[in-house]
Amino acid sequence: MHLNNGGLMVKTWWQKVTDKFPSVQTDEYVIMPNHFHGIINIVDRATPRGRPILCEKPALHGHPIAVNTNNKSGQPHNELGQPHRVAPTLGDIVNWFKTMTTNQYIHGVKQNGWPPFPGRLWQRNYYDHIIRNENELNHFRRYIADNPANWQIDKENPNA
Repeated sequence: MHLNNGGLMVKTWWQKVTDKFPSVQTDEYVIMPNHFHGIINIVDRATPRGRPILCEKPALHGHPIAVNTNNKSGQPHNELGQPHRVAPTLGDIVNWFKTMTTNQYIHGVKQNGWPPFPGRLWQRNYYDHIIRNENELNHFRRYIADNPANWQIDKENPNA
C-alpha cells in the first residue's frame, strides 16, 4: 500500500516512539488509509523481560495497537531499594503518539495543503488486548501484515 504524506508522517512518529519511551519496543505495524495497527512491547526496567500484553488500536478512526508489557502495580524498586521510574503506560504512549501526529497533520493542512479532517483526527479511545503467549503474538503479527490485502472487504473501508 502506497503511503501519502499523512501516512508517511504517521510512520515517522511511530518510529520515534522508542526515542521518546526508551523502555518501549515497537513491533509489527501497518498504516491503512483511515486507521492504524501496531504492536508495542513495554518492558519494565525493573525486570529484564516483558510479560506479553497486547493492546489494540490508536487509529485514524481506527484499529489495533498490540502491546506486550510487564508493568506492575505499585512502585518498583531497584536492588538498592531506590524507586525506579515506572515504565510508561499504554495510555501515555498512545496519547503522545496521537498528539504528535495530530499537531503535525494540522501543520500539514495549514502549510502544505493536506486535506483537512472533520472533528478529530483520531478517535477518542483505542482498542487494546493482552497478548498472552507467542501464538497470540504471531496471530496479531499476521493480522497486521495481512490487513492491506483485506482492505477491499475491511469494515473500516468506506467503499466496502
